[in-house]
Amino acid sequence: MKLTYPTLRRRPELDALRGLFLVWMTFAHMPTHFSDLVNQPFGFVSSAEGFVFLSAMLVSQVYLRDALEDVPGVIVKLWRRTLKIYGYHLLMLAFAFTIAAVFATETHRPAIYNLINFYLVHPKTAILGGVLLIYCPPLLDILPMYVLFLFLTPIALAVGVRYGWRWVLGGSAALWIAAQFGLRELVHAWVVRVTHLAIPLQETGAFNLFAWQAVWIAGLWLGAKSAQDEMPLKRVPGYVVAGCGAVCVFFLGVRHHWLGSVLTQESLGISLDKWQIGPMRVVNLAAVLIVCYSMRRYLVRLISIEPFLTLGKASLQVFCAHVFFVFVGLTLLYEDAPQLHGARAYGILSLTFAGLMLVAMREARVRREVKAAAAAAKSAAAQSETAVAESAS
Repeated sequence: MKLTYPTLRRRPELDALRGLFLVWMTFAHMPTHFSDLVNQPFGFVSSAEGFVFLSAMLVSQVYLRDALEDVPGVIVKLWRRTLKIYGYHLLMLAFAFTIAAVFATETHRPAIYNLINFYLVHPKTAILGGVLLIYCPPLLDILPMYVLFLFLTPIALAVGVRYGWRWVLGGSAALWIAAQFGLRELVHAWVVRVTHLAIPLQETGAFNLFAWQAVWIAGLWLGAKSAQDEMPLKRVPGYVVAGCGAVCVFFLGVRHHWLGSVLTQESLGISLDKWQIGPMRVVNLAAVLIVCYSMRRYLVRLISIEPFLTLGKASLQVFCAHVFFVFVGLTLLYEDAPQLHGARAYGILSLTFAGLMLVAMREARVRREVKAAAAAAKSAAAQSETAVAESAS
């Protein structure tokens, strides 16, 4: 039976949601007192999970048809996209290893120095490890994860559409379980042995990729089902949604210490860990997803506004720009001060969001110009063919 797909059109609410996650991420990363307010305020859910999940969902929706009809073609398209993101990763590393490194060595300010101290001590190993996506300094570890996941996405899409998503989901679940029992440590030891790059585990990035791939795969699966108009979340009964709401309230209480000294983030430990995507965190994430989907009609109206729409349409460029501004914010910290306050905090935040909007608007202008040039070229080609046909007749 041939699969059919509804006509895909750009969905502004998804752009707005990406923009919202970027704003949330910027507040969380910038060293101001606002970072405390936006650090998992709705339970054990962060902007990182939302950004990774939504990115996978959008990739699946865009490339699903190609994965069914032209596997080599979708591999080329996705790997071309992967190469572009990898290029941005190299640019971010170049900035960290040059400008940021010079500032760190000249000023010895801990906020910057500690961020890239491995590079400052072992520059050759760090450079090679960074190029190979092994060494991932803080703030620069999301793009390598994105590159690896996107590189492997054609396999997941091809298996999903040809043999069924149960195989993809089953394999992802098995990897996630293995990640909870030390798979990352085993693979890290093997990579160090093979490459002879003595990069400590803590310098390979905060994210446990074998756990976080489950977030990406879940996004691919739901994106594929949505493209086929078979979204599983539509079939969730009302009583299950109500139960998920109760689960969200429970984790909200745990997060903000409303449930006493027994049920706290510290007592539940690794099961709520962000970097491991612990089992209780999975429950919280699933509950939030189901509740948000059930309330999508209202949430769309709430988030489909500026600046979220413009920022979301240029998410890659805006993400890289936000990392640059976070580095700038860190340079303003003196001695052991963990945060900026007063005029410095408000000033850097104002500068940051103004800069992010300029980056997003520039990217939108470039895309419009490229689209206009392509349309003009197509029109000129059509006119030329018409003129040739008329002269021949």
